[in-house]
Amino acid sequence: MKQKIKDFFYETRLLVQSVPSFIFAAFILSLFAMNLLANKSIGLGVDWLALDTGIIVSWVAFLCMDVLTKHFGPKAATKLSIIAICVNLFACLILYLASIIPGVWGAYYDYGELDVINSALNGTFGGTWYVLMGSTIAFIGSAIVNNFANWGIGKAFKRNPDGFGAFILRSYASTAIGQFVDNIVFALIVSHFFFGWTIIQCLTCAATGMIVELIVEAVFSPLGYKVCDAMRKNDVGKKYFDYIAVKENK
Repeated sequence: MKQKIKDFFYETRLLVQSVPSFIFAAFILSLFAMNLLANKSIGLGVDWLALDTGIIVSWVAFLCMDVLTKHFGPKAATKLSIIAICVNLFACLILYLASIIPGVWGAYYDYGELDVINSALNGTFGGTWYVLMGSTIAFIGSAIVNNFANWGIGKAFKRNPDGFGAFILRSYASTAIGQFVDNIVFALIVSHFFFGWTIIQCLTCAATGMIVELIVEAVFSPLGYKVCDAMRKNDVGKKYFDYIAVKENK
């Protein structure tokens, strides 16, 4: 048992070391921004439709997962997703500590001594337990769905599985499924019970968010493919793959 634990952490360390730093950084930052921006709803002017501003950056996280899944596989991508979530939770803890430290935010001086402004900013940056809980549960579920859907769809491409067409199709399909799962789980856990959204608003939010993400994915997926193709051609993660090969042949 002790050796299995050591092997697990050694394999994880090799995996993290193999991921290009800019991809992991973009992944973690987008996840952190998603949670913070989820506190603000977008005013759309219609009662049956609702969105939050987390949609601005959520596509980055899903594109990163698509790249990681294509190169390292769904299990590794899911492991990296969980590590990113842990880093995000630590960052949220730092913001919470900052929110309870006595003092005032810059906006406090712009509008005079209004305690409500300072309290509101502390509440926003400090976060609320249900938003953090909902976003964490939603992202874990959507990451698993996205990564394994991406991998499963990719297995269907017997001819030129590393080509642009295969990457785009598996990325679009898995993002659509994963984004819908992420949006609907968060909406049902948080927006429905704590923000007063109706079930119709939850469903339309999930569907609309999925469509918006697919539009953005259409713009940036070529960049994701180029990054993934460069990783493959440069044997990124060779040490990790060699270790996995030896481990599977034992």
